[in-house]
Amino acid sequence: MRIAVLLICLLLPLSAQSQTVSQPTGTITIDDSATQDAAMANRIRGILGELEGFDDITVTVSSGIVTLRGNTLDMPTAQRLAELVGRVEGVVAIENEVTETTDVVQRLNPAVERFLIRARQMIAFLPLAMIALSLFLLIILLGFALARRKQPWERLAPNAFIADIYRQIVRLVFVIGGLVAALDILNATALLSGILGAAGIVGLAIGFAVKDTVENFIASIMLSIRQPFRPNDTVEIEGDTGKVIRLTSRATILLSFDGNQIRIPNSTVFKSRIVNFSRNAERRFTFSLGVAPEADLAHAQALALSTLEALPFVLDDPHASAWIESVDDSSVTMGMAAWINQNETSIVLARSEAIRLVQAAYDTAAIGAQAPAYRLLHEGGLDPSQLQPTKSAISDPEGPDMQAPPAREVDAVEDEQLSRIVDQERAGEQIDLLRTNAEQE
Repeated sequence: MRIAVLLICLLLPLSAQSQTVSQPTGTITIDDSATQDAAMANRIRGILGELEGFDDITVTVSSGIVTLRGNTLDMPTAQRLAELVGRVEGVVAIENEVTETTDVVQRLNPAVERFLIRARQMIAFLPLAMIALSLFLLIILLGFALARRKQPWERLAPNAFIADIYRQIVRLVFVIGGLVAALDILNATALLSGILGAAGIVGLAIGFAVKDTVENFIASIMLSIRQPFRPNDTVEIEGDTGKVIRLTSRATILLSFDGNQIRIPNSTVFKSRIVNFSRNAERRFTFSLGVAPEADLAHAQALALSTLEALPFVLDDPHASAWIESVDDSSVTMGMAAWINQNETSIVLARSEAIRLVQAAYDTAAIGAQAPAYRLLHEGGLDPSQLQPTKSAISDPEGPDMQAPPAREVDAVEDEQLSRIVDQERAGEQIDLLRTNAEQE
């Protein structure tokens, strides 16, 4: 039982009561005067009476030993009391028997007093705060009204997107200016550095969190300034080919030749290789055809050139060309190229017609590539007289007339239809950063 009581006493909070003996530094005099003790006690009581929080402290002095009793709000205050008393001349030792009060009223009274003092200060400060707030709002309203105007921002900016960025910058400048003016009236400009520092840290954290979004935003600005393509241009971006519909603040929108919309993020467009097929009206198409290995290759080359140059949609300048591309076991591959005006001619149809007519010319001249011949070995042997050779009607110069029909119309009708679809898409009121009259990059 005694051990349990001892443990309970040891677990009691030591801060509830503190009795310490302080030993001030200094020489102890041999004089023992009651008058001196009374003078020290009065001096200590006078000091404590001028300080807040020591109203319940009693002081007794005997032979230079000061005994302090009473209650304080917390133990650090009691320790400061001992340090203060130790500075009084003549104090030999200090017995600090001051305890921490647990009275609810005494502990709440200082908090209530501080609240009332701050409330009175706030009421006295309210007119000045209203003036600062009014000036802050006035400057912000002025900045927003200036940013709302179309001019001079649309005249200074190359497009509407950049003009909106200018407006956002103006709003931000006026907000910061209003904040500085309001804090200056309140004599609190020191807070501005802290606010800006915190805003910078928060902005840096947000920037890392939305790095891709920031990258895409910057790419949109650069593309809107550079204008690498125009509406209705046929471009290839990151393997996607189509006609440009519009450039928005987030993506570049294409219309594929299958009629599908393709949205490519501007960050991808800015970093990718862009092939613009519409920047130059002249465009070359190429194809390959095989001829018989025993044919006159110079004659095959000349025949291909004459056939290409006779096509009505092939341009005279640059000239068409033909060359020997490769030699295989059963054929010789000829490469051919010709130029067209893609604004008037469909490159797909032009290439198709060129292949058809050159192949027909080769077949008519009996120099077209034949199917490869294979040698068959029979185990039991086979009389060669039993093998009957076959004739190819195409390779027989005395066969039926293989004259190919003339070239068909290859106008760029499909491109015109896609252009009409693009114009319909652009007829809406959606934001477009492309300009038809922008300077070429």
